[in-house]
Amino acid sequence: MSQIDLAAAVGLSQPAVAERIRKLEQQGIISGFTALIDARKLGLDVTAFIGVGIEHPKYNVRFSKEIHALPEVLECHHVTGADSYLLKIKTESTESLDRLISEKLRRIPGVKTTRTTIVMSSVKEEVRVRPAPQTESAENNGAARSRKNSQS
Repeated sequence: MSQIDLAAAVGLSQPAVAERIRKLEQQGIISGFTALIDARKLGLDVTAFIGVGIEHPKYNVRFSKEIHALPEVLECHHVTGADSYLLKIKTESTESLDRLISEKLRRIPGVKTTRTTIVMSSVKEEVRVRPAPQTESAENNGAARSRKNSQS
């Protein structure tokens, strides 16, 4: 969405929206901008989630470094439960997925197990994060500050 469209949607001027965006970037709340890509149009027809079990925590740093070098890995999360990490993968085919698992993932030192789930279809897939709604106490604090400022 352009800044002009955003400004119209929220009832502000474009310069005011630009200033707010700049402040959010400075605070680290906005860390970058990205284009949404249709992976299938790039030939990436297979989405899979791979649970990876690591033999010992001493391998975590090396595993993290190796994962950054794999373009098929879109997300890597350190998790609790049966697996140590959960990966989201996009690749061309089940054959390329098999090569990724057998020739790359399982060869990373410390990888003990992999469990793969192939996505048949996606009901919802988003990259945006919505801010949490303000709590009642935060709203009350804001109202109290407003009253205090108007009394000054």
